[in-house]
Amino acid sequence: MTVDLYGRSYLHELDYTAHEIHHLLDLAAELKAAHRQRQTTPRLTGRRLALVFEKASTRTRCAFEGAAAHQGMTTTYLDPSGSHIGHKESVADTARVLGRMFDAIEYRGFDQGVVEELARLAGVPVYNGLTDTAHPTQSLCDVFTMREHSGRPLDGISFCYLGDASNNTAASLLAMGSLLGMDVRLAAPRELWPDEGLLDRCRLVAEGSGARITVTESVEDSVRGADYLYTDVWVSMGQPVELWQERIRHLLPYQVNVRTLAATGNPDTAFLHCLPALHDRRTELGADLYERYGLDGLEVTDEVFESPASLVFDQAENRMHTIEAVLVATLDDATGGR
Repeated sequence: MTVDLYGRSYLHELDYTAHEIHHLLDLAAELKAAHRQRQTTPRLTGRRLALVFEKASTRTRCAFEGAAAHQGMTTTYLDPSGSHIGHKESVADTARVLGRMFDAIEYRGFDQGVVEELARLAGVPVYNGLTDTAHPTQSLCDVFTMREHSGRPLDGISFCYLGDASNNTAASLLAMGSLLGMDVRLAAPRELWPDEGLLDRCRLVAEGSGARITVTESVEDSVRGADYLYTDVWVSMGQPVELWQERIRHLLPYQVNVRTLAATGNPDTAFLHCLPALHDRRTELGADLYERYGLDGLEVTDEVFESPASLVFDQAENRMHTIEAVLVATLDDATGGR
């Protein structure tokens, strides 16, 4: 079946079909192999990409800039203080300005409605680099990494996300896994379970894909036999310090440590994290958390993070290859995205 994604935006996993996602994953594998062999043939020379960041970033910015450079594109970076979007200029006006100057727009910020409005009015493809409710370039990279390292079809893979299952990373993993027929497990305190509306939607999708969705408070039940354990940060510098202690108290049972790995009963279980990770004291935030709570690591221990089970740096690199696939599929008019 022919897949034509030319001119499409990438805002949320469930905007795409499973067949379209598999096409992006296959294309990413081709592009990664070409990059490793230094045989990349730029398909987007002369195209222009606007990178609009209302939230600072390391991996998302570098992945988009690296992917664009591989394909011969130029990028213009608008940092959180370098754009008037939503302040002196409406999202609608910004969309129509950038759409006339650029061939595509990436947005990383807060409200999912902003990236959707950009896509509706810009007239060019728009890519969601992260919002408060979705992180679709991350989940695309995640399933690419799972497929790459397991060597099995995605519908034969199980993963367990532990921690705050109400955040954007967990929401995107839930959506992507549901779409692709995976065994999806979320282990979290009940007050940090996913949005009920999203859960209902994903369960409906799962009826067609064959996905298995489990949301539970039990770590032991959720990790048993899992191929991958996944977690994300629990606290950030932007949150009031007063909230940290309560969150840590609720989430500490969901820390990924050697006991958690052992509880899978699967010697091949691998560890994933979207980064940055609080696994030691070598950061300002890590040192602060140790000073306050005596914890060397938070959502994951250094013992797991630095272990052979950890795929986090392969995963980080794959952000670039999967984003490159999205750019090529949606902007290469010579092939219509095929």
